[in-house]
Amino acid sequence: MLAGCGDGAGPPVRVIIPAGVGFRAVADSLERAGLVSLPRAFGLYAKARRLDRRVKSGTYILRRGSSWNRILDALAIGRGMVRSVTIPEGWSISQIVPQLSRALNLPVDSLEAAVRDTALRRELDVPTATVEGYLFPETYLFPVGTSARAAIRRMVDEFEKRWTPEWDDRARALAMSRNDIMALAAIIEKEARIPEERPVISAVYHNRLKKGMLLQADPTVQYALGRHVARVLYRDLEIDSRYNTYRYKGLPPGPIASPGAPSIDAALHPADVPYLYFVAHPDGHHEFRTTFSEHVKAVALMKAAARALTRRAASDSAARGLRPGAAPTGPRTRR
Repeated sequence: MLAGCGDGAGPPVRVIIPAGVGFRAVADSLERAGLVSLPRAFGLYAKARRLDRRVKSGTYILRRGSSWNRILDALAIGRGMVRSVTIPEGWSISQIVPQLSRALNLPVDSLEAAVRDTALRRELDVPTATVEGYLFPETYLFPVGTSARAAIRRMVDEFEKRWTPEWDDRARALAMSRNDIMALAAIIEKEARIPEERPVISAVYHNRLKKGMLLQADPTVQYALGRHVARVLYRDLEIDSRYNTYRYKGLPPGPIASPGAPSIDAALHPADVPYLYFVAHPDGHHEFRTTFSEHVKAVALMKAAARALTRRAASDSAARGLRPGAAPTGPRTRR
């Protein structure tokens, strides 16, 4: 590509310009991205324009077919630079907002206002008091200078792209709204430690809903508390919130976190099992039971496993001459 040719009409590509590297490395990165085909000549041209020492490091989205002038100008002023932000599955707004604030250099207050903005939520067709649960977990590339509202809109748009017509059909077959599915999917996301258990955990909650039982989902209580606790205690279950599924029947008003596609799919396609209860083993898997008496026995077994693990950890620490660590929390249960 010659200096004066090309209008940048080709496909966009991502290129990373590391900090502190020479222009030869910059030109090589551009060549690997398919943006320049003659890196040495490109380097000489950059030097002639006195731009070889003015390149701003960072991640860029540039178009193949762009002229050398356009590429050099972009690198010199930071045009096309983007910020990468990864939102893991299961994160809530309280975790997402600080992450966006740091990555995009945006005030936390602006982001908190955006996730609650009534007009924006109406525009995005989000039926809850915030966009909680609808900020799809993904790695995003935001142009430098992205506003708080634009970032939130982009993430909800990603959710809309991922939501399929087949999911709509399945939700209607279950007589559930999309918000119902998202509320359940978020609980599944927070509960599941082993991917294969998602449909089974989903089945437990579907079965409880059908029988009019309380869901008794610990993650909803933590959400109602507004803080993470290592172990939900009996006093925590007294909090008066619609998100407290130990106190109020049915699903919570909306999602408690951003579930990924596998958890959404599990909420829509529960396993065909009769279970109504589950308890967590210290290794992360769950024991599922149909009757309460069976569940009580499973809880006793899991507590015994937790105590054995604590004793073994203490013994291992003592053998190494170390101070024993904190005992693991007890197994989560469904009553």
